[in-house]
Amino acid sequence: MNLASLAPQAALPSPSTAVWQLGPVPIRAYALCIVLGIVVAAVVTEARLRRRGVAPGATLDIAVWAVPFGIIGARLYHVISSPQAYFGADGHPLNAFKIWEGGLGIWGAIVGGALGAWLAVRQLGLPLSVVADALAPGLPLAQAIGRLGNWFNNELYGGPTTLPWGLQIHRMDPDNPGHALRDGAGNPVLEPALYHPTFLYELVWNLGVAALVYLVDRRVKFGRGRAFALYVMAYTAGRFWIEMMRRDEANIILGLRLNVWTSVLVFLGALIYFLRVRGPREYVVPVTPPAPAEPAGDISRTDVSRPTAAAAPTGYRVVSEAEFRTYQETGELPAGPAGGDGADPAPAADAAPVSAESGEDEPDEADEDEAADGPDRADRARAAAPAPRSADRDS
Repeated sequence: MNLASLAPQAALPSPSTAVWQLGPVPIRAYALCIVLGIVVAAVVTEARLRRRGVAPGATLDIAVWAVPFGIIGARLYHVISSPQAYFGADGHPLNAFKIWEGGLGIWGAIVGGALGAWLAVRQLGLPLSVVADALAPGLPLAQAIGRLGNWFNNELYGGPTTLPWGLQIHRMDPDNPGHALRDGAGNPVLEPALYHPTFLYELVWNLGVAALVYLVDRRVKFGRGRAFALYVMAYTAGRFWIEMMRRDEANIILGLRLNVWTSVLVFLGALIYFLRVRGPREYVVPVTPPAPAEPAGDISRTDVSRPTAAAAPTGYRVVSEAEFRTYQETGELPAGPAGGDGADPAPAADAAPVSAESGEDEPDEADEDEAADGPDRADRARAAAPAPRSADRDS
């Protein structure tokens, strides 16, 4: 009897193919989901960085470093945490480099990506905490999309279940990776039971984490990496119970899966950081006024009535929200820290205006969108607005 006939029609299906051939090039669903998730995270982060004063295109500059480092870190964590498949009795060490066959660890991705981002922001002269807080809602969205790759691969499922959303799982062909095993009639072979779709649980949880971080951050206006810490706490809380349901092979420590212990430790670390670190949302301005870009081509054909794009800043410094709003309205940089014009990488928490954490109302994200148009009104506003105050940050 065909094992596929044992599964009820109401079950959630799984794809029987995870790889398609485009001529000699294999197109892998897992890789497509990862790439799509990266794009979504980059779009969200770019929008949030621009609202904080970062020049357009900074996200791409950061991604060039963070994405490769994140992938390498994710693969290293997977290999180190599951060494038997590569260095065990029946393992093949060279398979550790076959990243296209799956096997990425989110913990390694975060550490590796953070290292790559740190290298990038040092070149941009941008505080890492600003980037981390801007990334906080986009990263769980990327993880949610990436989990669809596990669905295509028929992996990361839980134990048997009789729930209406029980998942059908194909037996994948070891001799034809990315394709289900076929019976004599050419039909894909299914496992005889239905299973908890733990990849789907994590997908839905990640969407909730993204919404939570976005809404709370919009209200409270976290700074100094606290929005990112909130993401880490929310994600690991869900990963803890989801990991307990999984039935794929994993290393066990004191009766629990390795990733369960990792979730607990990472949660505690993020909680300590969240409770100990304080500070309002950070805004940045260029260290020096942005210079207009030189017009290209024959200058006699240049339309001088249109302003040219500003050159990218060579560095940033953190300012209060009031100073940032003034800069957006007037185009004039606020005075630098006492004693010079150097960058101030992280002002003290009491140097910025009172945030919503202390109970006062502040403009929300919609106000930030309106303020983003400020430089276009700089000439008009400069004549009407008072000059920016240089030292009074307590008002």
